[in-house]
Amino acid sequence: MTVNQVSVFIENRQGRLGQVLSVLKENDINILSISLADTAEYGLLRLIVNKPEEAKDVLLNAGFSSLLTEVLIIKVPHKAGSLQSILDIIAKESISIEYMYGLSVETTDASIVMKTNELSKACEILKNSHIDTMTKKEIASL
Repeated sequence: MTVNQVSVFIENRQGRLGQVLSVLKENDINILSISLADTAEYGLLRLIVNKPEEAKDVLLNAGFSSLLTEVLIIKVPHKAGSLQSILDIIAKESISIEYMYGLSVETTDASIVMKTNELSKACEILKNSHIDTMTKKEIASL
């Protein structure tokens, strides 16, 4: 099952990240995970939020370039080697991981956000391997 990630392109200048976060706060949008990668001039902010469609819209209305991207949120048991086992399953099917980052929610498992080149295939493989993913409904309730 995939969820929507909000991606925001922001200028690499002082205060710009704070402006994005203010827009989300003013619209009662809760950030569950955040990743920021930068270049010399721009940053790519990736967010998992409880209301992704609304977040994209309010950010666009505030002048920020934003879009939704489908990603997986994979539940990873708190046990040494768990992530490696999941990555091995995906690699055996020749699926490439484009990026991933951590997600912290109050559960007994850790979670990671993952973007692959074949989301549907990755979902099916994880499901068949009895590896849980988070749903849009679960994210919206956090």
